[in-house]
Amino acid sequence: MKEQQTPKYRQLKEEIVSWIATAQFKPHDKLPSENEIAARFGFSRQTVRQALGDLEAEGWLYRSQGKGTFVAEAERGRPRPEAQRQLTIGMMTTHISDYIFPTIVRGVESALRAHGSRLLLASTDNEKERERESLESMLLQQLGGLIVEPTKSAEGNPNLDYYLALEARRIPYVMLNERYSDLDAPCLKVDDELGGYRAAEHLAKLGHRRIAGFFKTDDFQGVRRMRGFMRCLRERMLALQPDFLVRYATEEKGAKPAEALAELLRRPADARPTAVVCYNDELAVRLLDVVRLSGLSVPADLSMVGFDDASLAVATEVKLTTLEHPKTRMGEDAVALLMKLMDGRAEAGDAGDVVYDPKLIVRQSTGPAPEPEAK
Repeated sequence: MKEQQTPKYRQLKEEIVSWIATAQFKPHDKLPSENEIAARFGFSRQTVRQALGDLEAEGWLYRSQGKGTFVAEAERGRPRPEAQRQLTIGMMTTHISDYIFPTIVRGVESALRAHGSRLLLASTDNEKERERESLESMLLQQLGGLIVEPTKSAEGNPNLDYYLALEARRIPYVMLNERYSDLDAPCLKVDDELGGYRAAEHLAKLGHRRIAGFFKTDDFQGVRRMRGFMRCLRERMLALQPDFLVRYATEEKGAKPAEALAELLRRPADARPTAVVCYNDELAVRLLDVVRLSGLSVPADLSMVGFDDASLAVATEVKLTTLEHPKTRMGEDAVALLMKLMDGRAEAGDAGDVVYDPKLIVRQSTGPAPEPEAK
């Protein structure tokens, strides 16, 4: 039980929902009595009665006169088709106010307004435990559907039980940017491997032979971008030195990539990279500062490619070459796909993914490889 400022009856509701979500209690299983629950958590019987009454009204539980309180079938909690679009649509992302996420959210909000639906937002801060808490909270709502960006998708899905609870309660959901490998939900995402390939290809065509790559690999976006990057170098017979490939986790993004690039740029001109492919534009902007502090310039000494075409890409004096991310369109398309699932016009396993082509946008941060210094 969480120690929070949340009202006690709501804390208890969340705890009972977690029992059901994790299959500790299955449909038609009898719950402990009000007295037993009150004694277990130290709550009054009035608090227990209020929590059970709410859960019964929401379709989680049902009472049998003289027998007790039981877990309801999932169908009991399913909203009627004609009412679905008036219900709240949930959206969980790793962040809400940072980077490209506000634009994605605006796309979702705009599309939902056209359907007369309300948006309930939650941020996981890219933490698995926060994702679990957000899923618990969402399951307490009368949701018509849910839009989810998975948290550190390449590190597995410890919250599978909650996604199974969504499915058991027939709450459709779609995933953004990537999908956990153990789920079959429709996903809207950029072709990240193709984007990584195109970034390296662009630099190779400009004559660069020493190309470094910096990728966040606790999510599948970074893994696939790195895969495309490496595939391009292999196809062009360009050697990739082990220390030219820098992989990092979310918690390391503030220091590790910058320290690694600073170390590489301290090398003699003929031993350091002449170009860098970055996981995203946010990282590229951070690394621009490293280049400046090293006494070098972009693109004369080092070409850089970002990813996502975020507002950051044109916010500095050096406008970034980058790969396009649909952002607003992705949000709108996510709502359209979710509505199909809610209306029964598509089933989760048959709906298919929406994959966007990452167009290369060439700006000032890339140029021809520097000429070798005369000896």
